[in-house]
Amino acid sequence: MPGERIEAPRRPRVARLAGLYALTPDVPDSATLVAKVAMALAGGAAAIQYRTTSASAALRREQARLLAGLCARCGALFIVNDDVGIAREVGADGVHIGEDDGGIARARATLGPDRLVGVSCYDDWERARSAIDAGADYVAFGSFFASATKPDARRADTSLLARAASLHVPVVAIGGITSANAATLIDAGATAVAVIGDVFARDDLPAIERAAASIAALFAKRTVSERS
Repeated sequence: MPGERIEAPRRPRVARLAGLYALTPDVPDSATLVAKVAMALAGGAAAIQYRTTSASAALRREQARLLAGLCARCGALFIVNDDVGIAREVGADGVHIGEDDGGIARARATLGPDRLVGVSCYDDWERARSAIDAGADYVAFGSFFASATKPDARRADTSLLARAASLHVPVVAIGGITSANAATLIDAGATAVAVIGDVFARDDLPAIERAAASIAALFAKRTVSERS
């Protein structure tokens, strides 16, 4: 089962990492960002990753702190992309790191034993195995589909998702995922799907909630199917 290799202090958080994992868009107005994320949570997002490529350090801290509080109130996981320091400062549930964001040991030493460290593994099976051996709590593979956010991202094969069951941690799929193609990845073994555009690229707040709900419902269908 996912999480069986995880140390006891982190198991409750690991168990919650399943379903829609929504990644924030770049929104300079904090109130607007919080409103958008609130709609994604209302639609059933299980986790929010704060990701920004343009905000200043001060704005990152402000937005991360606001989103951490919102997620705590809604019972959702809050993960910070790349920045271990901010993750610790705002009391995030964890951090997500890529190839150039420092090692797992550094992140663990900064965050402590009860917070999550997730790792981007792209299309690289050996990187995933090494990450788990080093203490990662979950791994992410992708891009599985063409991504407007990262158009040059290396592409991953869905066979990685089935193979990753042997890692016994949650497996996140990322890259060009929508309500129209997410089921393929869920059926292949994804524990969670990371989505930006198909949730947040909407003209109004109710549309964000509906978009999130349509993806969250795919996981509910899988749960019903597994029980029957």
